[in-house]
Amino acid sequence: MSDFDGYRVAVVGATGQVGTVMLQLLRERGFPAREIVPFASARSAGKVLEGGLTVQPLTDETIQGFDVAIFSAGGATSGEWAPKFAEAGAVVVDNSSKWRMHDDVPLVVSEVNPEALDGHRGIVANPNCSTMQMVVALKPLQEAAGIERLVISTYQAVSGTGKVGVDELIGQAKAIVAGEQAPAPQAYKHQIAFNALPHAGNFAPGDDHTDEERKLINETRKILGDASIRVSATCVRVPVVTGHSEAVNVETRRPLSADEARELLRAAPGVTVLDDPDANSYPLAIDAAGKDDVFVGRIRRDPGNEQAIDMWVVSDNLRKGAATNAVQLAELLHERGLIGSGARAAG
Repeated sequence: MSDFDGYRVAVVGATGQVGTVMLQLLRERGFPAREIVPFASARSAGKVLEGGLTVQPLTDETIQGFDVAIFSAGGATSGEWAPKFAEAGAVVVDNSSKWRMHDDVPLVVSEVNPEALDGHRGIVANPNCSTMQMVVALKPLQEAAGIERLVISTYQAVSGTGKVGVDELIGQAKAIVAGEQAPAPQAYKHQIAFNALPHAGNFAPGDDHTDEERKLINETRKILGDASIRVSATCVRVPVVTGHSEAVNVETRRPLSADEARELLRAAPGVTVLDDPDANSYPLAIDAAGKDDVFVGRIRRDPGNEQAIDMWVVSDNLRKGAATNAVQLAELLHERGLIGSGARAAG
């Protein structure tokens, strides 16, 4: 008879948009936790969250004794505190960009490359939200026909920027609808309401691609395990609150018909196919919001390339794009016996 009574779990960045969803999903999905402790910045310490959990500050003392730490607190916080949690015995699942491209850190999507978790050294990385949803849809196509090249255009929701992006969109939209001058942009370089900005993420000095575009290029290759895949990416911010949409052109290495692609996607874990143009059925951001699946539609042959398929991929960027996959990775770490003391007790 096992004496395992659950893990002690830290959620770092618990008061943010993604952290709030992480706490919700740990409860909803029944993760085997005996205790969940929320962490946030010092100014949020002492705040009581839904469910009666009290926010703790990050200190060398407060981070001791955890089995799992799930982070959604930004790269600087992850850079400083993820190694400290790992040194204290926790397995860290990090949602920032800090660790993703480190050679010794697995970059994992639960439906795509769960086996990569087996080699973790205390830190596991969650991909960027746009990469995440896309590779869930790409994996079955890659297995069937290989992938030569991807041409991607994203249509990214403002919640990807955080609450500041959502507030800016709503504030500008309300003003314009009321016939008033829109407030000056703060979160973005230009007005986001009733507009589309070909500028999601930030331009590094001397780079003509944004960091969001570079993430799509580099993370996709790492997750799919093929550095030779050629990737072209344009990331666009659109006036949508929740749900990233992507137009993806997939050039395969072997011929693959649209019907074959559709059937492969219907059978894939975590994917829902909505693809009936005659009935105006295709994925919409407003329908994906609040759901965990990746939705795929508009699956069709590229008329300019006999080896390519076009498709439309939509997912909730706060859930599958961030919080859901992080919790799924914690679940997989548990199932695979990869969590330290708690896993040993369970065995």
